[in-house]
Parts: sequence; C-alpha cells; structure tokens
Amino acid sequence: MGYAYEMVVCIINAGHSQDVVDAARKAGATGATVVKARGTANAKAEKLFGIPIQPEKEMVLNIVKAEIKDDVLRTLYQNCGLESEGQGIAFSLPVENVVGLKKITAAAKTEIDAEKEKKDGQETV
Repeated sequence: MGYAYEMVVCIINAGHSQDVVDAARKAGATGATVVKARGTANAKAEKLFGIPIQPEKEMVLNIVKAEIKDDVLRTLYQNCGLESEGQGIAFSLPVENVVGLKKITAAAKTEIDAEKEKKDGQETV
C-alpha cells in the first residue's frame, strides 16, 4: 500500500538540529519539529561503530510527501550523516493519516523565507 506522506526522522547530536532542518529544506521539506532526546548506547556500540557516542541528542521530525522522501533522506545522509560532526542517522516511517497540514504556496514560502532572513539579520546585530 502506498502512502501519500512519510515521516522522516533524523537523530543527531545535540546542537546540530538546525543543520538537519536546513538540509531537509534544500530537499523540499517545509517544516520540522525538534525534540530533545537522550541516547543509551554503551561502550560496545562505540567500538562497533568506531565513533564516540554522545548521549545528548535531538530528533528532527519532518512530515513530507512520499515522492520527496528519498531526496530528503539522501540530502540528510550527505549533510548530516555519521561522517558529519552531528553524526546523524535518518529513517522514514509511513504516515497513514495526516490532519492539520496546510498547503504551502510559493507566496507563503517566500513570506516565511523573508521572515527568517529578517530574524537572522536581527540576531547578528
């Protein structure tokens, strides 16, 4: 059964969630939810993967149309994967039903981007 939407989940070291949000947007995602999390990996896992495991994590959740899911996952892997500073992993889950999403038109996206640029400009002052 094909699903219209997928939830792309990226678990990344704390402090790197904005990298995930930015990468997902490049691939067509329009929003995200960031949840603080804590990993429970032990020394054996560190040895197995050959990387230090940071316990403080963030989970970035994106609901995307199924047709862009692979692009989002690929972009996350390239920008935020295990080889990156954030050492992220990503996966997707099918979403059977969705309520509360509104279609983001090109005009609305332009408005959102302009607000973000304005906010970014104020933060650097």
